[in-house]
Amino acid sequence: MNLVSRLMLGLGLVASACPLLAHDRTETLTIDGQARRFVIHLPPGGDGTPRPLLLALHGGGGRAEGMDRLTSLDAQADRTGVIVVYPQGLDRHWNDGRATIKRKVDDVAFIRAVLDRVEHEWPVDPQRVGVTGISNGGIFAERLGCDLADRFSLIAPVAGSLARDYQPDCHPARPLAVLQFDGTDDPIVPYAGGSVASFGGLGEGGVVMSVDDTTAFWAQVDGCHAASPEQPLPSTTNDGTQVNRRDWSDCRTGGAVVRYRIDGGGHTWPGGWQYLPKRFIGRTTHQIDASAIITDWLATHPRPWAPRK
Repeated sequence: MNLVSRLMLGLGLVASACPLLAHDRTETLTIDGQARRFVIHLPPGGDGTPRPLLLALHGGGGRAEGMDRLTSLDAQADRTGVIVVYPQGLDRHWNDGRATIKRKVDDVAFIRAVLDRVEHEWPVDPQRVGVTGISNGGIFAERLGCDLADRFSLIAPVAGSLARDYQPDCHPARPLAVLQFDGTDDPIVPYAGGSVASFGGLGEGGVVMSVDDTTAFWAQVDGCHAASPEQPLPSTTNDGTQVNRRDWSDCRTGGAVVRYRIDGGGHTWPGGWQYLPKRFIGRTTHQIDASAIITDWLATHPRPWAPRK
């Protein structure tokens, strides 16, 4: 089996439908005449108090139902009281801003409609709404920070940086918290920027900015004036990776930038499932748990109130 076939197999494993739990439900809505769906996971309990909301975007070729298998976000959401929504992309892809995207549907309108529906039907704290995603979903999370900063307080891209084609059109309405997780040995979305793997034409290809340039861009957008030195995090297991954290501070109200550089890390979810062998996608770090970091941040960092534009 060649590399492309193995990668597509891995995406299929991540995409495979998992049984929905009793407190999960699938919702549908129509955008531009096209039926769209999302899965919502509700944490246990609940007395009507507004809860944080996190949208989690699958990678290219993925399905909404497979994201929890990859990330274990449901368990972390239950721990922190966060509502998690897993939207489904058309043809299992997102229009993330790369010029090479084959099907340029209005996915921003879809995400806006998902937010409208969920915030209407369930008790959501509008000051604690975040979006994360991996790969194609991570790149799309970057775009949503550009286009829907009035709706999100946090973006947390994993294994995906800002599309170079889209950066000139990125004008966020408000400062955002940005948590960026990327492996230096990612063989699909390069840490140093440049061409994204196209899987022999089966993928979307295109070009992304480097992770360093992406975080510098968000620090500028947020008006941050200081950056900490690289902070090596303590190693908890011998998995061939080392995580380094860097924070940008003294930002405009509501803004923050934190970069997790995973030395030796691959095209994987930190703390998640190694869905293919290392020789195809690189290493999964278990020095940190991205799902825990993201849900903890969302639960404890409400954006200061501001009128929606």
